[in-house]
Amino acid sequence: MAWRSSGSSNAALIANLAENGLIKSDRVRKAMLNVDRAHYAPESPYQDSPQSIGMSATISAPHMHASASESLLPFLHSNSKVLDVGSGSGYLTHVLANLIEPDGKVIGVDHIQGLVDLANRNMSKSAEGNDLLASERVKFIKADGRKGWAEGGPYDAIHVGAAAVEAHGSLVDQLKAPGR
Repeated sequence: MAWRSSGSSNAALIANLAENGLIKSDRVRKAMLNVDRAHYAPESPYQDSPQSIGMSATISAPHMHASASESLLPFLHSNSKVLDVGSGSGYLTHVLANLIEPDGKVIGVDHIQGLVDLANRNMSKSAEGNDLLASERVKFIKADGRKGWAEGGPYDAIHVGAAAVEAHGSLVDQLKAPGR
Protein backbone atom coordinates (compact mmCIF):
# COMPACT_ATOMS: atom_id res chain seq x y z
CA MET A 1 0.00 0.00 0.00
CA ALA A 2 2.97 2.36 0.30
CA TRP A 3 2.86 3.13 -3.41
CA ARG A 4 -0.65 4.58 -2.92
CA SER A 5 0.30 6.75 0.04
CA SER A 6 1.88 9.73 -1.74
CA GLY A 7 0.14 13.07 -1.39
CA SER A 8 0.17 16.62 -2.70
CA SER A 9 1.01 18.05 0.75
CA ASN A 10 2.43 16.86 4.05
CA ALA A 11 -1.08 16.57 5.48
CA ALA A 12 -2.25 14.50 2.49
CA LEU A 13 0.80 12.22 2.71
CA ILE A 14 0.24 11.54 6.42
CA ALA A 15 -3.51 11.04 5.92
CA ASN A 16 -2.83 8.52 3.13
CA LEU A 17 -0.26 6.64 5.24
CA ALA A 18 -2.84 6.38 8.03
CA GLU A 19 -5.67 5.43 5.69
CA ASN A 20 -3.53 2.65 4.21
CA GLY A 21 -2.71 1.27 7.66
CA LEU A 22 0.95 2.28 7.59
CA ILE A 23 0.48 4.72 10.47
CA LYS A 24 -1.46 2.99 13.21
CA SER A 25 -1.27 5.28 16.24
CA ASP A 26 -2.47 8.81 16.71
CA ARG A 27 0.85 9.75 18.36
CA VAL A 28 2.85 8.80 15.26
CA ARG A 29 0.32 10.49 12.99
CA LYS A 30 0.58 13.76 14.95
CA ALA A 31 4.38 13.57 15.22
CA MET A 32 4.79 13.12 11.47
CA LEU A 33 2.12 15.69 10.66
CA ASN A 34 4.07 18.28 12.65
CA VAL A 35 7.27 17.81 10.62
CA ASP A 36 6.99 19.09 7.06
CA ARG A 37 8.89 16.62 4.93
CA ALA A 38 9.54 19.42 2.40
CA HIS A 39 12.15 20.77 4.85
CA TYR A 40 14.08 17.48 4.59
CA ALA A 41 13.53 16.03 1.09
CA PRO A 42 14.75 18.28 -1.74
CA GLU A 43 12.52 16.86 -4.48
CA SER A 44 9.07 15.25 -4.40
CA PRO A 45 8.88 15.44 -0.60
CA TYR A 46 5.34 14.07 -0.41
CA GLN A 47 6.00 11.03 -2.56
CA ASP A 48 6.18 7.81 -0.54
CA SER A 49 9.56 6.76 -1.85
CA PRO A 50 13.20 7.26 -0.87
CA GLN A 51 14.77 10.50 -2.12
CA SER A 52 18.41 11.37 -2.71
CA ILE A 53 19.78 13.97 -0.31
CA GLY A 54 23.28 14.02 -1.77
CA MET A 55 26.56 12.63 -0.47
CA SER A 56 25.47 9.13 -1.61
CA ALA A 57 22.70 9.17 0.99
CA THR A 58 18.91 9.03 0.88
CA ILE A 59 15.99 9.98 3.06
CA SER A 60 13.92 6.85 3.54
CA ALA A 61 10.37 6.57 2.27
CA PRO A 62 7.79 8.00 4.68
CA HIS A 63 6.21 4.59 5.26
CA MET A 64 9.58 3.38 6.57
CA HIS A 65 9.70 6.31 9.01
CA ALA A 66 6.17 5.47 10.10
CA SER A 67 7.15 1.82 10.62
CA ALA A 68 10.24 2.73 12.64
CA SER A 69 8.25 5.16 14.80
CA GLU A 70 5.47 2.65 15.42
CA SER A 71 8.02 -0.03 16.32
CA LEU A 72 9.78 2.20 18.86
CA LEU A 73 6.61 3.75 20.28
CA PRO A 74 6.37 1.57 23.44
CA PHE A 75 9.81 2.89 24.47
CA LEU A 76 9.19 6.55 23.64
CA HIS A 77 7.98 8.58 26.64
CA SER A 78 8.07 12.22 27.65
CA ASN A 79 11.58 11.98 29.06
CA SER A 80 13.12 9.26 26.89
CA LYS A 81 16.59 9.40 25.42
CA VAL A 82 16.89 8.22 21.81
CA LEU A 83 19.86 7.63 19.53
CA ASP A 84 19.25 7.90 15.77
CA VAL A 85 22.19 6.30 13.94
CA GLY A 86 22.48 7.37 10.31
CA SER A 87 20.34 10.45 10.91
CA GLY A 88 20.96 11.78 7.38
CA SER A 89 18.56 14.63 6.60
CA GLY A 90 17.34 14.83 10.21
CA TYR A 91 13.70 14.08 9.37
CA LEU A 92 13.20 11.00 11.57
CA THR A 93 15.24 12.62 14.34
CA HIS A 94 12.71 15.46 14.36
CA VAL A 95 9.76 13.04 14.33
CA LEU A 96 11.29 11.09 17.24
CA ALA A 97 11.74 14.34 19.19
CA ASN A 98 8.02 15.03 18.73
CA LEU A 99 7.25 11.58 20.14
CA ILE A 100 9.18 12.25 23.37
CA GLU A 101 7.89 15.73 24.19
CA PRO A 102 8.33 17.68 26.37
CA ASP A 103 11.57 16.59 28.01
CA GLY A 104 13.05 13.79 25.92
CA LYS A 105 16.30 14.08 23.98
CA VAL A 106 17.38 12.72 20.61
CA ILE A 107 20.93 12.49 19.34
CA GLY A 108 21.36 12.05 15.62
CA VAL A 109 24.68 10.51 14.59
CA ASP A 110 26.14 10.45 11.10
CA HIS A 111 29.66 9.78 9.90
CA ILE A 112 29.59 12.44 7.17
CA GLN A 113 30.00 16.03 8.38
CA GLY A 114 28.05 17.30 5.36
CA LEU A 115 25.01 15.28 6.48
CA VAL A 116 25.33 16.57 10.05
CA ASP A 117 25.37 20.11 8.63
CA LEU A 118 22.42 19.31 6.35
CA ALA A 119 20.37 17.95 9.26
CA ASN A 120 21.03 21.10 11.28
CA ARG A 121 20.07 23.32 8.33
CA ASN A 122 16.93 21.30 7.63
CA MET A 123 15.76 21.36 11.22
CA SER A 124 16.39 25.11 11.37
CA LYS A 125 13.79 25.66 8.62
CA SER A 126 10.96 25.56 11.17
CA ALA A 127 10.45 27.45 14.42
CA GLU A 128 9.86 24.15 16.24
CA GLY A 129 13.09 22.72 14.82
CA ASN A 130 15.02 25.81 15.89
CA ASP A 131 13.62 25.45 19.40
CA LEU A 132 14.60 21.77 19.56
CA LEU A 133 18.16 22.61 18.53
CA ALA A 134 18.46 25.64 20.82
CA SER A 135 17.20 23.66 23.83
CA GLU A 136 19.55 20.79 22.92
CA ARG A 137 16.61 18.37 22.96
CA VAL A 138 17.98 17.47 19.53
CA LYS A 139 21.66 17.35 18.73
CA PHE A 140 23.43 16.15 15.59
CA ILE A 141 26.91 14.71 15.96
CA LYS A 142 29.56 13.46 13.54
CA ALA A 143 30.69 10.06 14.77
CA ASP A 144 31.04 6.42 13.82
CA GLY A 145 27.47 5.21 14.35
CA ARG A 146 28.65 1.62 14.79
CA LYS A 147 30.05 2.78 18.12
CA GLY A 148 26.93 4.73 19.04
CA TRP A 149 27.35 7.77 21.28
CA ALA A 150 28.02 6.59 24.82
CA GLU A 151 28.18 10.15 26.17
CA GLY A 152 24.41 10.51 25.72
CA GLY A 153 23.34 7.09 26.92
CA PRO A 154 21.93 4.93 28.13
CA TYR A 155 19.11 5.16 25.60
CA ASP A 156 15.51 4.02 25.80
CA ALA A 157 15.54 3.44 22.05
CA ILE A 158 18.16 3.25 19.32
CA HIS A 159 17.14 3.53 15.68
CA VAL A 160 19.68 2.42 13.08
CA GLY A 161 18.76 3.85 9.71
CA ALA A 162 22.18 3.39 8.18
CA ALA A 163 23.31 0.23 6.45
CA ALA A 164 25.08 -2.18 8.79
CA VAL A 165 26.66 -5.53 8.06
CA GLU A 166 26.18 -6.73 11.64
CA ALA A 167 24.71 -5.70 14.98
CA HIS A 168 27.34 -3.89 17.00
CA GLY A 169 27.71 -4.73 20.67
CA SER A 170 28.56 -1.14 21.56
CA LEU A 171 25.04 -0.09 20.51
CA VAL A 172 23.44 -2.83 22.60
CA ASP A 173 25.62 -1.81 25.57
CA GLN A 174 24.20 1.74 25.34
CA LEU A 175 20.58 0.53 25.44
CA LYS A 176 18.57 0.59 28.67
CA ALA A 177 16.86 -2.60 29.75
CA PRO A 178 14.14 -2.81 28.69
CA GLY A 179 14.79 -0.88 25.52
CA ARG A 180 14.61 -1.25 21.78
